Amino acid sequence: MVDSLSTDKTAEVARAQGATVVEHAFEHYGAQRNWAIEHLPCTRAWQLHLDADEWMDAELVAAIQALPDEPAESGYFLPRYVRFLGRLLRHGGMNPTWHMRLFRAGVGRCETRKYDQHFYLRSGTTGQLRGAMIDDIRMPLSEWTARHNRWSDGEVAEMDAQAVEGRVRPDARGNPVERKRFLRQRYNQMPLFIRPFGLFVYRFVFRLGFLDGTEGFIFWVLQTFWFRFLVDAKIWENQRLARDAEG
Repeated sequence: MVDSLSTDKTAEVARAQGATVVEHAFEHYGAQRNWAIEHLPCTRAWQLHLDADEWMDAELVAAIQALPDEPAESGYFLPRYVRFLGRLLRHGGMNPTWHMRLFRAGVGRCETRKYDQHFYLRSGTTGQLRGAMIDDIRMPLSEWTARHNRWSDGEVAEMDAQAVEGRVRPDARGNPVERKRFLRQRYNQMPLFIRPFGLFVYRFVFRLGFLDGTEGFIFWVLQTFWFRFLVDAKIWENQRLARDAEG
């Protein structure tokens, strides 16, 4: 386990459960994950990457254990569900999302994006496993929104940089993450401030997010409207500052 010099009891709890804890100062998620890939003395042929607030259900554990000794694939996408304010969200078109977290040692890397990072393979093909990886969000809303405020800065920086190296490339016919990036690319082509409204209506109404109750309502408003509106507001602010500097 890699701990980013946390001040809570994460490392203590992990050691008590028999885990080996290595500490490394946090830069951003992609850099932390790639540091772990490059520096930890892993001896197994496969690597499974989970965050501290993620866990797998019995079906997914069994699916991993049932893999043959030499599977044809070099990596596997796991279905991730969000548990928010104590409720497992089932609707909105995001549950599940697919994340490649299991791959052969030496072929997997993490994007160097500052927000919404995904793993990718440098070689080989991928498959999908059944079950559920639960992203169990237990932090209070004050912390959750504070983090998303910081992540909105990272998203704006990514959009301004338009970097392609070390990133998953959009592909409408590709794997789940490539298709997601294609849709995000289309979203980014829509007008500022209009697109957050459209995304919220799409997820909450057309993809039945309203069926996730009050917890879902809070999540969809904050995640698909407020966060994306904040990103657009910061883009607009940067554009105005640039115009003022030119004038």
